[in-house]
Amino acid sequence: MSSKEEHYRKLENMYLGIQLNQNIYELTEIHIEEAKAVIEMPVIAKYHHALGAMHGSVYFKLMDDAAFFAVNSLVEDYFVLTTSFNIHLVRPVIEGKIRAEGNVQFVSKSLFVAEARLYNEEGKELGFGTGNFVKSKSMLTEEIGYKL
Repeated sequence: MSSKEEHYRKLENMYLGIQLNQNIYELTEIHIEEAKAVIEMPVIAKYHHALGAMHGSVYFKLMDDAAFFAVNSLVEDYFVLTTSFNIHLVRPVIEGKIRAEGNVQFVSKSLFVAEARLYNEEGKELGFGTGNFVKSKSMLTEEIGYKL
């Protein structure tokens, strides 16, 4: 396994090990590669709003997470932070499986810009978003779940 592939697997383990993700998204899968992250999960009724479709907060979290990990795939020493993230909800989803795809769009010395798109099982776009990310002062360590 190359050092880049090891970095991606450690990031995946960190994501899946976060208590929040274990509590809310128990059936989530993530795959990270250079400048890209894909997160998939089933649509579960307990995340629906009163009209019976997936709540927008789930759309936001999946897209932010996908964009975040696409960026952190390029940063091998520090945890990155989301400084802003704007989303657009396109259509509701009631059942099936959803997939968030995050891709890095721009990199400078101190700023990363990434986009994410959310799709249903048929490949129809459910939403999209763009965010700004920066390196934090916190290193990626085993204590925060960055491990194989």
